[in-house]
Amino acid sequence: MASSRWLRVAMSLTGAVTLLFLSAFEKQAAGKPDKMPWSELQRRYHGVFVLSATRETRKVALTFDDVPDPRYTPKVLDILKKKKVRATFFVVGSRTKKHPGLVKRIHREGHVIGNHSYFHPDFSKLPLGKMQEQIRRTETLLLNVVGFKPRLIRPPYGEILQDQVKWAKKERYTVVNWDVDSYDWKQLTGNKIYRNVTRTVRPGSVVLMHAGGGAGQNLSGTVDALPRIIDWLRNNGYELVTLTELLDVPEQHNLNIPLP
Repeated sequence: MASSRWLRVAMSLTGAVTLLFLSAFEKQAAGKPDKMPWSELQRRYHGVFVLSATRETRKVALTFDDVPDPRYTPKVLDILKKKKVRATFFVVGSRTKKHPGLVKRIHREGHVIGNHSYFHPDFSKLPLGKMQEQIRRTETLLLNVVGFKPRLIRPPYGEILQDQVKWAKKERYTVVNWDVDSYDWKQLTGNKIYRNVTRTVRPGSVVLMHAGGGAGQNLSGTVDALPRIIDWLRNNGYELVTLTELLDVPEQHNLNIPLP
């Protein structure tokens, strides 16, 4: 009797495990998004999905998201011009449409331009076709504003799915996130932003900052911290470069470039 009872329990457990497995398999087969850690994406898609460059160089790239924004982008550009630093700006299409003059200024002053989507959605919540639409719409607008389509893509919030990275690889884009987060988007003070960067930066780092924000978002801490961050990096032997120089990739999108 006891052995029969344990046999029924074992069979029930086996059945439950099988159902869970089949349920997970069906969800995956139905196209349920499978988010992958950034480190794994970088390992699998070397040169296509990037967090940083080689640690053998003391070059660092400052990058600024969510531009153009007439409240903060001009102030950041003024600092970079005064300090003679070239940086990388990831532009939002809907904002570019409203403020094309600021994007032209970014380009005119020697900075690199990347694609940051049209409406700033979370790519991990979009099917591939909708994600492609965000990229295509923005690059078509940028072609009219600055005369080219960018090679560099930064997904909003850094969120992207594996099938989207596969598409980027096929289409010869380079997806760049970061390995140093200033957390300026949290509307921190200049001192906190300064510490966040200087305590975590390493040779080859890509630093995330913002020169544009949402309605009511205060990025005065970024403006305050930026000159001091630049001075600290230089005093500690770092060379400030654009992402295209750091990663040795072109700024303009070109389908004829060989796959990495």
